[in-house]
Amino acid sequence: MLNMSYIPSPLEQFEIVTLIPINLSGLNISLTNSVFFLFLSVLIGLLWLFMSFYKQKIIPNNWQWIQEYFYGLTLNVVKDNLGKKGEAYFPFILSLHFILLYCNLLGMIPYSFTVTSHIIFTFSLALSIFLGINIIGIRTHGFKFFSLFLPRGVPLIIMPLLVTIEIISYIIKVFTLSIRLFANMTSGHTLLKIIAGFAWTMLQAGGLLAFFHVIPLFLLFILIGLELGIAVLQAYVFTLLTCIYLNDVLDMH
Repeated sequence: MLNMSYIPSPLEQFEIVTLIPINLSGLNISLTNSVFFLFLSVLIGLLWLFMSFYKQKIIPNNWQWIQEYFYGLTLNVVKDNLGKKGEAYFPFILSLHFILLYCNLLGMIPYSFTVTSHIIFTFSLALSIFLGINIIGIRTHGFKFFSLFLPRGVPLIIMPLLVTIEIISYIIKVFTLSIRLFANMTSGHTLLKIIAGFAWTMLQAGGLLAFFHVIPLFLLFILIGLELGIAVLQAYVFTLLTCIYLNDVLDMH
């Protein structure tokens, strides 16, 4: 009979651990694994940029080609959704796409930490973007910005109901933006951990079960490839939706 008490929880990988405790006047600003891997993602990304721009050639090397492709992909997202007016916001959109991509990919490394698997990070990021977009909208259109919640030609009798619905649906964007990224990264990593634990348990059991552990192991390799695709896709989707929401307040759709 298997001893299940030694099988770690699949949610253990999401635990935030304090690496360096720091208290400043009663304020806890300790360095946690979440903060560490966020900074590590940025540093790896900057190193990638340095390698891309080092000894540039007309015929790009692998580093330079990947960087140019990533740059072009983000630029197309901005052009398709924002047009010429999006040029001023391109550095922010590129940085956002850049950081999310590396946070997701770094979390795929065993014994690392996935920053985007925590709702507090994705929600804080989505809320900051939401507030920033609204500030841009108010500065661009003034009080006309609030006409976004009242479509033209609406009968007066249903105006209060429609405005309420529009405001609620507008605010919900923060939650959908943050939950989509958080849920995809958390569920995918949890599934990988469960299958890996299942394969390890079968191997430890010995006998016929140890022979058949290759089945969940093979499935694990397939899911790792799928999860890598999801990590890249979710960074792209988050960036794309940010551009769409920004375009809504600039064009007052």
